[in-house]
Amino acid sequence: MRQRLTIASAAVLALIAALLVHVLPAHADNGFRVSEGRLVDASGNDFVIRGVSHPHSWYTQETGAFADIKSLGANTVRVVLSSGDRWYENGPADVDNVVSLCKANRLICMLEVHDTTGYGEDPEAGTLDQAVDYWLRIQDVIEGEEDHVLVNIGNEPYGNDAVTNQGWADDTSDAIQRLRAAGFDHTLVVDAPNWGQDWQGIMREGAQDVFDSDPHANTVFSIHMYGVYEQEPVIVDYLEHFTERGLPLIVGEFGFDHSDGTPDEDAIMHHTERLGLGYIGWSWSGNSAGVAYLDMVENFDVDSLTPWGERIFHGPDGIADTSVEAPVYGGDGGPTDPPTDPPTEEPTDPPTDADCAASYELVGEWPGGFQAQVTVTALNAVDSWNVSWSLTDGQSVGHAWNAGVSTNGATVTAANAAHNGTLAAGESASFGFTGSHTGTVTVPDVLCTSGP
Repeated sequence: MRQRLTIASAAVLALIAALLVHVLPAHADNGFRVSEGRLVDASGNDFVIRGVSHPHSWYTQETGAFADIKSLGANTVRVVLSSGDRWYENGPADVDNVVSLCKANRLICMLEVHDTTGYGEDPEAGTLDQAVDYWLRIQDVIEGEEDHVLVNIGNEPYGNDAVTNQGWADDTSDAIQRLRAAGFDHTLVVDAPNWGQDWQGIMREGAQDVFDSDPHANTVFSIHMYGVYEQEPVIVDYLEHFTERGLPLIVGEFGFDHSDGTPDEDAIMHHTERLGLGYIGWSWSGNSAGVAYLDMVENFDVDSLTPWGERIFHGPDGIADTSVEAPVYGGDGGPTDPPTDPPTEEPTDPPTDADCAASYELVGEWPGGFQAQVTVTALNAVDSWNVSWSLTDGQSVGHAWNAGVSTNGATVTAANAAHNGTLAAGESASFGFTGSHTGTVTVPDVLCTSGP
């Protein structure tokens, strides 16, 4: 009798265990996951993505880009792959090598299928279903790499076709579930429709349902910020819609300019840093002639940073200052503290008839280069302002933002930009720039004057 009960009890326990296998999601023992709306590693350490996209699929020979991207401080590289539905397929051996290069250079690999770009509007674009087919074909080489690889299922998987876009939530959920059923334990990243910009609010409104469809609760949403995001309030509203609801979000692509408008890259970078959200800039190098201005380096040469490259790597809230190496490589992974307001100390005893004062802050310095920020404070209301200072020997000014900067001999003059010239009494505006040097970087005296 006791033996029968023992056998019966064992059978019941086996049945319960079998049911639990189907009821409970099977998570990987290691790897990234979403916790309370944030991306964390297997030990629960926050990981805030700071990286750039690299067009590997079209430039497979440029394998040195991984080390170069790392050398400038990035902790992530978003790697363009092709499923073979539009461009030449990146096969398992190629992808395996990409992952090895990421790991060798202590970078997190976000792999993405680019063939889906603009589906429904671009007749050559592939479907999310075809993208999933590709992930299944290369599954063996990324299985077990969950702590080094994030899977961005399909780039900008819908264009602006209003009818097709309505399928975004269902198709995205189906793609997630197919990958989970096949054994993918990776963190999945899903792009918004409208060429990634979600101006119709389809991802914004459907994100919760899509997240809930993931049996692992391990999906991150990706918004691409270009011309739709010209204004800071629009950027803040979109980002905070997700953070306030505990939904994981990254800015998966953005630039400083675009054919459809001029995105506010300063606001994008500032508010992602403030909110502890990841961002990935487009792109390292190799853009076609129409968008070559989005190259961060010229001809894949790390020593030839473009103005956009200077901005994203060395500007305020840039990669060099805010990136933390992934915990799997030894970094603590935590989001950096939100930046404090720059000092606004005014020059000692400014002239009594001055309408404004300025302070100069050295933000960062590296061999042969530096970054500075100047803060202008209106003592009386002004409609425009100018700041001037003298360069010391061996210094020069390079790329600037939020002001027009010119040099005449050793004298530098900065004039306000269109959006920050009008200041009420007591109000401040800041601009920044990068420069080069051959000796010691010194902080100069600066003079602020109002008017043209």
